[in-house]
Amino acid sequence: MKQQFLALSSLLLCISCTVETKAQQTPAFHIGVKGGANFTKTSTESSSLEGKYGFGYQAGVMTRMDLGKLYVQGEALFNKRKTTYESQDGSSSKLSWNAIDIPVVVGYKFIKNDDFNVRIFAGGVYSYAFNNNVSTSQALLEGFKKFDKSNIGVTGGLGLDYKNFTVDLRYETSLSSISKEFKSKPHSFSLGIGYFLF
Repeated sequence: MKQQFLALSSLLLCISCTVETKAQQTPAFHIGVKGGANFTKTSTESSSLEGKYGFGYQAGVMTRMDLGKLYVQGEALFNKRKTTYESQDGSSSKLSWNAIDIPVVVGYKFIKNDDFNVRIFAGGVYSYAFNNNVSTSQALLEGFKKFDKSNIGVTGGLGLDYKNFTVDLRYETSLSSISKEFKSKPHSFSLGIGYFLF
């Protein structure tokens, strides 16, 4: 809980400093839509299980407030996440779940033109998971009965903008476990493509 509080406090402090230092500039506000793919695996402290990356997808809406070369971006994304566990005896089990993710990031455009930007960004993300499903393994099924639906993570990555189109490549890691039984923390890479309506 302390880690989650510190992560949220740091994020809010970064946003406050950004807005304060750029208060003289006129902010530009944008709204758009976004979709893409995610590749997720879950770490585990169990010596008999190893997490492997699985392919999923995402879709949702995004907002951005430009403050010169700096910006603040928030999103609301539906994510379908999938991962696989392999055990020492060679068998595998699949885990899938849906999640509503709300990332908020602060970014910097280190290449900024009228039609083209190259950006870096970092921030925090709140995730609410639901409809988890485990196949084949009874042990995993028992462990994920205690599936933790809410968790907080950190995210960061690199982005490109061309006119109204935007592309983000980001990494996200959870600060808390989705299964207390297996100490499973999700880690994911995602590639998102978006379009700002205005």
